[in-house]
Amino acid sequence: MALADREWRLIPEQARDGPMQMALEEVAAETAAGGGPRTVRVYQWSPSTLSMGYRQAADSVDWAYADCEGVDVTRRQTGGGGIYHDESADISYSVVGPADELPGDLMECYDLLCEPILDAFHEMGVDAQFVGEEHPALHEPACYLRALHPAHDMVAGGKKIAGNAQYRTRDAVIQHGSLSYDLAVDHHLGVFADPGVGESEFRERVTSIREQADISREDAVAALEDALQSWCDASVGEWTDDELDAARELADEKYATDDWTRERTDPTDA
Repeated sequence: MALADREWRLIPEQARDGPMQMALEEVAAETAAGGGPRTVRVYQWSPSTLSMGYRQAADSVDWAYADCEGVDVTRRQTGGGGIYHDESADISYSVVGPADELPGDLMECYDLLCEPILDAFHEMGVDAQFVGEEHPALHEPACYLRALHPAHDMVAGGKKIAGNAQYRTRDAVIQHGSLSYDLAVDHHLGVFADPGVGESEFRERVTSIREQADISREDAVAALEDALQSWCDASVGEWTDDELDAARELADEKYATDDWTRERTDPTDA
């Protein structure tokens, strides 16, 4: 696919709260589907946030712990388990483009959109790759402890270092992912009502950029931004005022509400 023939913008890392970060992805999808620029971006969750999977049961979260520790909670549009996004230890990204310009096959789309993520790891000095075979789940509600899948989970030294997920609207594809720069094990486990595993089991499954390479978070972010920009020949850009206004409204009315985070139910919730 000739991605560079289209208009792409790179939005460098910006720190915002969880509801706003999730709302911006929906708004970016509307922009791309409406003929505006496609978006690649790196972003930071501030304050630290637990993003629940789309079908994750609300009672799997330790709400009192999150409140006590100042951890925000929102819910993603993508499935899987919850991810604790530490303000300093997590690096997140998203890629948003029109559906008719990206592969319709899920595996092909993952292969294409994950190319810059693997390139970024290479530039960081991290020998990361898709996991070669499925690994059994240690704790279903926690994304980093769920079964590892070759389609979208990345490992370094045999341990998970990044997860990626996609969802589609009628006219757009949104892929986002979380890269572990460092491990904040206490919070990763503490935000769940029953984590099911201890620190040693967590460290046996999960690794980080900091463990794998001698690189600062600032340089790791720069490597990811450079890889995303090169991948689609993006120009450095920014959100428009209209996009920010729309995202604030969407965050207030959806992603920051109890109806979305605590009370949304589905027959297949786990």
